Amino acid sequence: MHNLNDPQLLKSFSYINGSWHSSASDIAVNNPATGKLVAKVSNAGIAETELAVQAAKAAFKAWSAKSANERSALLRTWFNLMMANQEDLGRILTLEQGKPLAEAKGEIAYGAAFIEWFAEEGKRVYGDTIPAPSGDKRIVVIKQPIGVVAAITPWNFPNAMIARKAAAALASGCTFVVRPATQTPLSALAMAELAERAGIPAGVFNVVVGDDARGMGKVLTEHEDVAKFTFTGSTGVGKSLISQCASTVKKVSMELGGNAPFIVFDDADIDAAVAGALVSKYRNAGQTCVCTNRILVQEGALVQFTEKFVAAVKDLVLGNGLDEGVTIGPMISAQAVGDVKRLIDDSINQGAQLALGEDDSKLGDSKLGDSFLAPTILTGVTNDMSIAHNEIFGPVSPIISFKTEAEAIAIANDTEFGLASYFYSRDIGRIWRVAEGLDFGMVGINEGLISNAAAPFGGMKQSGNGREGSKYGLDDYLEIKYLCMGGLDQ
Repeated sequence: MHNLNDPQLLKSFSYINGSWHSSASDIAVNNPATGKLVAKVSNAGIAETELAVQAAKAAFKAWSAKSANERSALLRTWFNLMMANQEDLGRILTLEQGKPLAEAKGEIAYGAAFIEWFAEEGKRVYGDTIPAPSGDKRIVVIKQPIGVVAAITPWNFPNAMIARKAAAALASGCTFVVRPATQTPLSALAMAELAERAGIPAGVFNVVVGDDARGMGKVLTEHEDVAKFTFTGSTGVGKSLISQCASTVKKVSMELGGNAPFIVFDDADIDAAVAGALVSKYRNAGQTCVCTNRILVQEGALVQFTEKFVAAVKDLVLGNGLDEGVTIGPMISAQAVGDVKRLIDDSINQGAQLALGEDDSKLGDSKLGDSFLAPTILTGVTNDMSIAHNEIFGPVSPIISFKTEAEAIAIANDTEFGLASYFYSRDIGRIWRVAEGLDFGMVGINEGLISNAAAPFGGMKQSGNGREGSKYGLDDYLEIKYLCMGGLDQ
């Protein structure tokens, strides 16, 4: 089936309390490159979501009581199985999401890296002793798992967005319920199959697939037995979910929208900047929250950078992610293409020029479907255009010129978002000034690919709160408890 080495990884049911649950209706999962049906998945709803929360609550006591070493061993086995099945997992991901197979397999390794990282980091949940104000007291601080964690994850990274949340939650002793995007549920269900094979106990990791976003979201955000809620998605939806969590004062972490600037200074290594812009913009057809959204180029480097960047982007090959040689796949849907095309048209109407577009791209042997958008470059863009203030979420690069360092920082920071940013310079003084001046949670300096398990991933301003990955990634899944011991002088 779909040329998988292990067809059992393609699941059609939600995974709750160690069992596969069918429903009366189905959700069709289609390949965005071809429009063809990949699988039908049972359509769960409010009742199944509540059942998953109950299962996670029932499993929490035993799971949290396990030693860090015991949890680590199970997570390590899960990691090993992910990597052993990387080919199949990548293929499933490409079938449902569209990104090129090599990129999909890269996501599997990236997601698994979080499981490996937290398998070890979970052993390092340290407490403190604090000098007491008097001799008859001792102050001790311990950290304990917060409880049941609920998550809603997006379609653009259907494996990694779950892995980096679930790995931290399970490593810290929490249990987990996730509702994946209905466009891409198959990767989540394959992860559940491998979690079961790894020996992770029933109820610890649950996946509920359903199209009742409002009803299922209400359970995950308002249920009294859910202690923490985590979400990756748009800022607008994130705000609504935060509001819903307020009714039970849940701990929340949010990884929301972005408007990443990519700044190229006159003194930059232009070839390196072109390579960095290429990977930070066109990975996953521009559909990532940390994708470059605006390319800011200092006037002295504008012509050279633009010429080289256009030449590099022309070499991208658009097509079905399963086809040999394809380097950029489809967008998630025809509707998403339409949204991005409107931004392009608005920019051109406002005075931007089309430096590269549909007529200049390598479209493969035949015309592709409605979910494809050719890599596009716009020049002559100004900061007052709508494309400079909207998250594009597609393969479009608007180029804005600037004169001074201060102007570049001001343009870069002129957004309500603060997730990722990038800049290229070889001046050490400028590197420090700009890095400290950018109002973003992550800054890539002479580097266009910044995400990894050892680094804290997260944003500032309306791009969310909390951090995923790194030694800080466990904090959102732990409660700090203060123990005051008195009467010790008796």
